[in-house]
Amino acid sequence: MLRGPFTVTLEDSSNQKTEDETTMRMFDVQGIEIDAPRGRVFDFLRQPANLPKWAHAFVSAENGRARLQTPAGAVEVGLDVAADRETGVVDWRLEFPDGNVGVAQSRITETTRGTCIYSFVLHAPPGALEQVEGALDVQRAALTSELATLKALMEQ
Repeated sequence: MLRGPFTVTLEDSSNQKTEDETTMRMFDVQGIEIDAPRGRVFDFLRQPANLPKWAHAFVSAENGRARLQTPAGAVEVGLDVAADRETGVVDWRLEFPDGNVGVAQSRITETTRGTCIYSFVLHAPPGALEQVEGALDVQRAALTSELATLKALMEQ
């Protein structure tokens, strides 16, 4: 039974990567099965104040603002959360001081085993291409760790 993190890689039907795919990936999809009720996981994730408990870059998050600790230093961002209990969707929009916008989308789905699956779409960070190169790989590794942290918190 699959219970650990998973990563989805999308390719075209011919199984040949396009030039863009071989040059740089712009997103990653990861997920993890959590042995907790979907509603409990949703209620935790939709609260911005819980982000620092599992998302490592977040120092604080409240009242439409968040403070992130990045390799380049601390940064204050605008934070919007769109959450829908019925669909299990929890999406984030981060507006950086320079006007760039970052997004992340996620969804919590129920299984027939009494668990839930949390899937997360990670996008390459906003910014010029030369600044983004390699950043998605770093964030991808961080997300794998963050999902494990979330799982441990929810299964307590």
